[in-house]
Amino acid sequence: MTGVSLSKVKKTYGNVEVLHGIDLEIEPGEFVVFVGPSGCGKSTLLRMIAGLEEISGGNISIDGQVVNNVPPSKRGIAMVFQSYALYPHMSVYDNMAFGMRIAKESKEEIDRRVRAAAEMLQITPYLDRLPKALSGGQRQRVAIGRAICRDPKVFLFDEPLSNLDAALRVATRIEIAKLNEKMADTTMIYVTHDQVEAMTLADRIVVLSGGYIEQVGPPLELYERPSNLFVAQFIGSPAMNIVPVTITQTGETTEVELNDGKRFEVPVKTPAEDKGKKASFGVRPEDVREATSDEEFLFEGKISIIEALGEVTLIYIEGDIIEDEPIIIKLPGIHKGAAGDVMRFVADPTKLHLFDEKGRSYLYR
Repeated sequence: MTGVSLSKVKKTYGNVEVLHGIDLEIEPGEFVVFVGPSGCGKSTLLRMIAGLEEISGGNISIDGQVVNNVPPSKRGIAMVFQSYALYPHMSVYDNMAFGMRIAKESKEEIDRRVRAAAEMLQITPYLDRLPKALSGGQRQRVAIGRAICRDPKVFLFDEPLSNLDAALRVATRIEIAKLNEKMADTTMIYVTHDQVEAMTLADRIVVLSGGYIEQVGPPLELYERPSNLFVAQFIGSPAMNIVPVTITQTGETTEVELNDGKRFEVPVKTPAEDKGKKASFGVRPEDVREATSDEEFLFEGKISIIEALGEVTLIYIEGDIIEDEPIIIKLPGIHKGAAGDVMRFVADPTKLHLFDEKGRSYLYR
């Protein structure tokens, strides 16, 4: 089993620094997913681990060995690309065997590995076909099979499902999850912009923004206990609702005031010196429900848009407490309301979040 260690890793292009001293320990056999907005540096970081990009500072270690100057072919890694990168004139079998032939493996060993990988990925019937005769999902499985055949220490996936349609993306994601179970001793690093992939595949998620790591942790930890506003709004779809408030009472629980003057308690601890300061109150769309007629409501507003998705309904609310973005409510089933209706809502008090003026969660201070 092989781990990967990043110590103060930097990347610059000319005078522009795009990765600012990344520190990260990836445990042997761990499945780690890099997520973040476009341009945050996640694919660049993956390519640096692969040796396809030079590092500008720091050290990258694989299996305890610093590999800064080790060529990609000697790092013990295999990479699966977004574009499949299959040889169009070669059969599936030959595509999967190509790397081993270059490494001068025996014919028997090549045949054993190719057929074992094909069986694992259920592509044995396609071994004699050319890539053009396969669907997008089948081609991606061939690309994964080619990586398996190299028997790597570390698997690297660079947005491997982004070129597939929705149904194929789900099917191939399940194949990757099964592959991870079957190859539990192999370390896997996966880059994606798809939160569903990150939440369902990862042992840990690394959230990147602007070349910095914002938070690292298991998927549910990031979802339930985001360390800052960026993570709170990036993880989860629809994003967490964020509302500006003023802290009116500090202590073991905190009283805050909305723009409309309404006050309520948030079950997080705040220091006495933060009384009177501006803050941001957060609640996820699924943690809000419609108030009953005799219930004290948290906030009210007019419905601007209703999106009926079948299993859930998304309701967009506009009101006095909101500055820019509408509040989004996620209700189960079909909701019979209409645009212009006034609704009152309450929130699960155990699911409320509070962030300070710098965007840091009070839970992590």
